[in-house]
This record gives sequence, structure tokens and C-alpha cells, in this order.
Amino acid sequence: MRLEVPGTIRIPVAVLAERRPAATRWADWSWRAIEVLREAPELPPWTVLREQAGRTLFLAGAAEVVLSPTDTPNYRDNLTADPPLIWVVLRPVEAGPGLALHAVTVDAGEAQLYADSGADLLESLPLPDWLRPTVDAFILRHHVERARHKRRREDADPEALGKRPGGRRGS
Repeated sequence: MRLEVPGTIRIPVAVLAERRPAATRWADWSWRAIEVLREAPELPPWTVLREQAGRTLFLAGAAEVVLSPTDTPNYRDNLTADPPLIWVVLRPVEAGPGLALHAVTVDAGEAQLYADSGADLLESLPLPDWLRPTVDAFILRHHVERARHKRRREDADPEALGKRPGGRRGS
């Protein structure tokens, strides 16, 4: 059973990834996600779609873009960026071809968490035109502007440290 915030939606997508010879002697291959598709073809993950000039195009697989009502500020910030982005996370695995499609997100905060892991391949792509209206509508429906409350700092008492009972300066 999956626990979700009420109002969360899941948008099915598919990802195309490319493998090409690496330009370094420390790796055999260089990988990158190249496109997020609206519909996944009826093919298993990591199906080879094309091989040309040492480059191989794969259908990395199907995933879901999850939109949660609690994350609308992040989606809104992303849509105001130039250009708005979608992030694809490919995670190293033992099985061939060596990566698995782990996540697709439009939340920059979530993408940052994957970037911090250091092991995942995180690729940003321009947000597909077909996805933007859905994200816009979701923000309009669920976004609630939250007021920021600034706490007033109390003035420091410079004598507070000198008044400890049993201390060198205390009594």
C-alpha cells in the first residue's frame, strides 16, 4: 500500500537514453537521457531502438511524474525558470546495460536530493510542451501561498555567561 497526500497525481511517461563511447580512459561508456515521452511503447525496458556510429538509443523504460499538493512552490519555481526543466534519474545496477530508470520529476528540490547522492546519473531536460499545461493546472488547483513568519531575535545578554552558579565568575 502506498501512502500519498490526497490530491497527488501520477503522470505516466517514458524515457529515451543514449549510450556512446566515453571520451575518457576511466569509463567505457557515457550515458545521457535525451527525451521524455508522453506514452511508453509496448517494449521492455532497455530495448535497443537504434544503433548508429557507436551510439545506441534505448527505451530506458516507463516511469511516473508524481505531482503532490505539498510541493507546488517547487513546481511553480521550476515553471518560472528559463527554460523549465524535467529531471531524469538513472541509477547504476549490476544487470545489463548497467543502469535502471529510477525516477522522473519536475521538482528541483527532489532532483537536488538525487544529485547529492553522488551515485545516480541525474539529467535535466527541457520540460516537454505537452506536460506544462498539466503542471500549470495542478499548481492553480492546489497551490496555497503560505505566509512567512520571521522570528524576532532577542538581544543577547553579554553577562549571561558570567552568571553561572559554581562557575569561575559565578557566585
